[in-house]
Amino acid sequence: MYSNLKRYTFKFSSLINLIIWRKTRYAICLFFFILSYQVLLAALQDSSNTFDPEINNNIEFPQNEEPDTAITALNLAYKISIDRGDTLPAIYTLLKKADFHGSRANYGEAYDNFWDALSLADKLSENTLIKAEIYRELGRLYSFYKREEESEAYLLNSLKLKKQLLKEKKIDSADLVRNFYAITATYREWNQPQKARQFLDSSYTYFHDKPGQLPKEFLAFEEAFVLSQLGKPEEALGLMKKLQPWFEANHPHYLVLFYTYLGDIYKQQDQSLQGQDYYERAIKTANYYQKHLDFTPLIYEKLSDVQKEMGMYQKALSSLEIAKELDATFFDSRSKRNRPILLIKDEFRVEKAKQQAVIQQQKLLSLEQKNEISWLQKLLLLFAIIFLIAIGILYFKNLRSKHIAENEFLRKKKELEIEKANQLVELKNKELATSALQLVEKDQFVKELEKRFKETDDDIKSTEVKSIFKSLSHNNSQHWEEFKLRFTSINEKFYENLIQSYPNLSQKDQKIAALVKLNFSSKEMAGLLGISVQSVHTARYRLRKKMGLKRDDNLEEIISGF
Repeated sequence: MYSNLKRYTFKFSSLINLIIWRKTRYAICLFFFILSYQVLLAALQDSSNTFDPEINNNIEFPQNEEPDTAITALNLAYKISIDRGDTLPAIYTLLKKADFHGSRANYGEAYDNFWDALSLADKLSENTLIKAEIYRELGRLYSFYKREEESEAYLLNSLKLKKQLLKEKKIDSADLVRNFYAITATYREWNQPQKARQFLDSSYTYFHDKPGQLPKEFLAFEEAFVLSQLGKPEEALGLMKKLQPWFEANHPHYLVLFYTYLGDIYKQQDQSLQGQDYYERAIKTANYYQKHLDFTPLIYEKLSDVQKEMGMYQKALSSLEIAKELDATFFDSRSKRNRPILLIKDEFRVEKAKQQAVIQQQKLLSLEQKNEISWLQKLLLLFAIIFLIAIGILYFKNLRSKHIAENEFLRKKKELEIEKANQLVELKNKELATSALQLVEKDQFVKELEKRFKETDDDIKSTEVKSIFKSLSHNNSQHWEEFKLRFTSINEKFYENLIQSYPNLSQKDQKIAALVKLNFSSKEMAGLLGISVQSVHTARYRLRKKMGLKRDDNLEEIISGF
């Protein structure tokens, strides 16, 4: 995005310069300027309403001998932004207008531009960075009038905001360089090299190359000034000579300051002729580029001093008169163009407080009117909400009571069904047990009968007896099968669950388990199965072993659970 922006900026600047260069074609060039600025606005909107000093520093507006044309272009750019509702581009334009007016010592207009920019900045959700930039420029503005207290307050407040943004990781550390540089330049103008040295060191500490960064040559220029004031004029002169080609090629309008301080160094070394030459160069540069005009009174004073030292008293007097005239024009309170600057000390803060008070009053009045109109509606709405809540609570309680009653009914019904089923199973198990006991008694009777037959002396055919007992034995097996079927029909899942849990149980083990479930004693089991009581004990032991039961486990309780 930045590469496109720079390309559009180049086109923008070229068109503005064309307007100034060819005044006879003003209308045509202005048309192309509008188209170019529309493209520039689109590029600025891509920045998502986030202030970026890099963009502002890269936008070059016209700075030459046709200020009316340049201001017309800037005013048009501002109007386009406001009409489109583009706050950020409007702020950019106002800052450039302030820079334009400030470079021509029209500080009243410059301050108005900063004030308007601050007002627009309040409309942005993220405005800390842009306020820091404006505070920095306001500090520089106050410094030109030697209002040191106000100037330092704005400059340090700007630096404080930037450091807070750096702490929040919203800006890069290199973004502090311009603030340190501005404070350094201010102390240079106030001729306080020690303080200038302190903030210059901070500038170097935070400096690293990044897009839009202040060129390091500006820091080197400040360093040359500090060296010249701290008794090292030769080092300062050598550094200035190295910097001169760069400034001539890249920032020729800044040569106004550069030539002036270079003349100071030559004057320090008693090279008055060279000093006079560079002072005159500085004046010509200021008049040519119409930049740093506020610096020209000081340059003429310096030129007057060096001319006086050289014995050129008439020229010295003439230079001094020009210096006084320019000083009155730029800085005298009687000057029409600068009279408003004496009234701006707290104008922004006072106006801001007034605006906030008016807005607050309007909000209170609006709120009172709304309360008077809608209080009845709110009361009715409140009653309606309470009524609905009450209805909802009653409905919920009724529904909950009904649900609880239904659940209780279903629970009792299920318990009753389970109880009836258990009673039925228990009854049938009792019948089955009775039937099994009858079979046991029958077997005992048969055995007793067999014993008596063996003991009698009556002549009975043994084959007939054997046939009778064989039939009884067969019937006995049938009785067991009938018993198993009846037991299974009553206890449907018994064998299925038992085998699923203990798949290694034999048929004999299953019989023992079924009789245990019916609470048969070992003697009753022996009679029903036709085995001895000892064999029943052995079978129960094997059953416990196969089921993996411990000595303390109750076999009857475990089997009753199936």
